[in-house]
Amino acid sequence: MWRGKTLLRLLRIQRVLVHYGLDEIIVETHFLRPLRFLFYLLPRSRDRSAPVGIRIRLALQELGPIFVKFGQAVSTRRDLLPADIADELAKLQDQVPPFPAEQAIAILDAAYGRSVNEVFERFDFEPLAAASIAQVHSAALPGGQEVIVKLLRPGVRHLIEQDLDVLYAVATLADRYWANSRRLRPIEVVAEYEKTIIDELDLMREGANAAQLKRNFEGSEMLYVPEVYWDFCRPKVLVQERIYGIPISDMKSLRAAGTNIQRLAENGVEIFFTQVFRHNFFHADMHPGNIFVQTDDPQHPKYAAVDFGIVGTLSPTDQQYLAANFLAFFDRDYHKIAKLHLDSGWVPPQSRIDELESAIRSVCEPIFNKPLSEISFAQVLLRLFETARRFNMEIQPQLILLQKTLFNIEGLGRQLYPELDLWKTAHPVLQRWMDEQVGGRAVLESLRENLPQLRDAIRELPGVIRHLSEQASRGKLQMNIESADLGALRRALSEQQRQRFYLGAGGTASICGVLLIGLGSAPLFGWILLAAGILSILIARPASPR
Repeated sequence: MWRGKTLLRLLRIQRVLVHYGLDEIIVETHFLRPLRFLFYLLPRSRDRSAPVGIRIRLALQELGPIFVKFGQAVSTRRDLLPADIADELAKLQDQVPPFPAEQAIAILDAAYGRSVNEVFERFDFEPLAAASIAQVHSAALPGGQEVIVKLLRPGVRHLIEQDLDVLYAVATLADRYWANSRRLRPIEVVAEYEKTIIDELDLMREGANAAQLKRNFEGSEMLYVPEVYWDFCRPKVLVQERIYGIPISDMKSLRAAGTNIQRLAENGVEIFFTQVFRHNFFHADMHPGNIFVQTDDPQHPKYAAVDFGIVGTLSPTDQQYLAANFLAFFDRDYHKIAKLHLDSGWVPPQSRIDELESAIRSVCEPIFNKPLSEISFAQVLLRLFETARRFNMEIQPQLILLQKTLFNIEGLGRQLYPELDLWKTAHPVLQRWMDEQVGGRAVLESLRENLPQLRDAIRELPGVIRHLSEQASRGKLQMNIESADLGALRRALSEQQRQRFYLGAGGTASICGVLLIGLGSAPLFGWILLAAGILSILIARPASPR
């Protein structure tokens, strides 16, 4: 577990925390108690002259990408942080110290195999923005198209792999010494995070993510995704259309432009739930540095997103459970929420559903139908953690990206429009999606998708029937020789004939019904035929043995 490089990295982390006067973070973390002796090996000099927000920001910057990303995530929650700390952490979104222009040119020359001046009509050496993993330069393609050029930081993979080793080591300590480790599954959480951040190091993957999101929102009046210029993209270089807009965090400029802030906030909620449930492909790095607002029509403002290195997807099962949980919450059906948690295995099966229902009600009821400005999510989170601990609710590593994104979205909502009724805005989006999943349209769509397989099955049906008949004939001959139970043979043959008849009739009726519904010529008769066909197929099932 504790390799030499891991120990050295951990010593460096602690040295940085001590230097900035933040060592109490380690001292107060009880599952790191076995490592406290390391403080005696470290210099005791502390610099506490600067405000604590600046010291935290500088420490995170010095420690590297994973720590900067943590600061970015926390910076969106101004309701949970003192204002001075939130302001400092917000600088981590796009104001991390850049790497020198000479290194940027070297990266581009190596990627293209020729001079940067031969590739671009113009390349601006001064970075447009710099973040934890990459930095962005503005440029122009041959022909004058304005673009941004995103470059991975030199040596960033090595730093991330080092810190992942530390996270695994700390997670192993937590797993061994922390009472809640079985429920919180720290090693699995780190493994899930590893997949996410390693994927972020491939800018070709990011380009593919952007292209997919652009297709998903093609023609949308709510979200714009910039074009990717594939001919200029490489694993360490991403070239995209340059977009212009007001940063989402610049409320003064948004108001000066006459932006309809309420509509903007409501559209943000709809975009999020559309990505998660309708598209099952969501932007999972929604901090303010990645979101701009286009105010060409201030009453119908449009989001413009950048930085698609982290996207999330859910399994169909998780989608269904989450949507059902949200809708049950909107309907105040706490019994259903408790039952869903049991059915999904998120809580142990021996848990009492009535007690879980009561605990969920006590957490959710006080915040129902309140605007964001009147909800203390810090208190809600504390109470949810208490409930989870009481019922041994296990963390779901596959949902961590979604939880992080929700954390960011809610923080953005507070900054934009604290009066936003999150529940009222989200409910119709979820309800439409659930109706599409289980309603008549979903059934028809499923039949259309499976029509080729059903058609092929009907084509093969005569051959199957002939094969079964031949088998039956051979069986009859054998039975005549080996058994006197001719009555059982007659019943078996009769059952086979019954199954063949109902299966053939049911398949034919189902196909005709689907065709009539799909063509729209006689939909009512089509539904009748479809129902009769399904009933016939069900009747064709083998009779239960007596």
